[in-house]
Amino acid sequence: MTDTRHRGWLRDLRDGLAYPLTSNRRLLLAGVATAVTYAVLVLSSFPQFAVQTLTRDPAQLAYAVSALTREVYLGTGWLGIALVAAYALLTGVAVTNAVAVARRARRGGASTLAGVLPGLLAAGCASCGAGVLGTLGFLGAMAALPFEGNLLRIGGILLLAYFVGRTGDPRTCSIDPTR
Repeated sequence: MTDTRHRGWLRDLRDGLAYPLTSNRRLLLAGVATAVTYAVLVLSSFPQFAVQTLTRDPAQLAYAVSALTREVYLGTGWLGIALVAAYALLTGVAVTNAVAVARRARRGGASTLAGVLPGLLAAGCASCGAGVLGTLGFLGAMAALPFEGNLLRIGGILLLAYFVGRTGDPRTCSIDPTR
């Protein structure tokens, strides 16, 4: 990546990260998406406990999230908690930006919206990250990963940051011939 393209991507990343801060509705959407993603990631770290607790009493959601946050901390330390939080935060930004892109595409017609939908689904899959392995019953695979799955979380964070930077501010549409 040339220096000019690198600076352009960093500017687009900044614009993409700032987009949810441009209105209260966008900030609320980003906050809700972040909280839901964090809860899903933490609950999927120990799915059997989460399912048993929530089927017994769904009102115990806050207890289950706090107990499993403690377990994530005991397993991976502060780095693991920070990575899960960063992952959830970037997912909140990505969801907010994806909603804006989808609205914009809907105005463009059905064919444009059909082109955006696979990207929305991919962003949704990326948001589960390491939690998907636990949900699918591959806890042994997570234990076998180096650094307790933190490398997988870092990879997911880098991918989300790349795509947020690639999109930039979804309100603007510019064609850069160097890309």
